[in-house]
Amino acid sequence: MLEIYEIEGGNMAVKPLGARVAAHREEAVEKTKSGILLGEAKEAPNYAVVDAVGAGVKNVKKGDKILFKQYAATEIEVEGKEVLIISEEDVLATI
Repeated sequence: MLEIYEIEGGNMAVKPLGARVAAHREEAVEKTKSGILLGEAKEAPNYAVVDAVGAGVKNVKKGDKILFKQYAATEIEVEGKEVLIISEEDVLATI
């Protein structure tokens, strides 16, 4: 059975298997103390919001904001939206 969840208005059918999570990155906006918006970051942030978890995941739940190892995520595109598949062992912390 596929788990259906919503990312920014689109319905997606993704079910992570084993000890993996499906997540999406939040838009990173960098701002100075005075409120000036800076340009896009050179590298994508290593944090994301969990949208679905596999049956083997023990320490992370849907809705958690996670910090994960750099280059640990497998990026796929579903219905035009980026989805990250990350192994639970590559999750460093919840934020």
